[in-house]
Amino acid sequence: MLGFLPSIGPWELGVILIIALLIFGPGKLPEVAKFLGKGVRDFKKALNDVEDSVKIEDDSEEKSKS
Repeated sequence: MLGFLPSIGPWELGVILIIALLIFGPGKLPEVAKFLGKGVRDFKKALNDVEDSVKIEDDSEEKSKS
């Protein structure tokens, strides 16, 4: 899942979470996590839409060549 961040271990993740807790506070942290989760979900959806449109375009080009 996090193939682009192979060197993050449990200690680094813990430090990141503590820093986020200090910056945003315990009341804001769930709201920030929800916002980030929605952003990641929207990005993945957009990426899948682009991949699908490229596949459809590629398939139509192959059919026109035949």
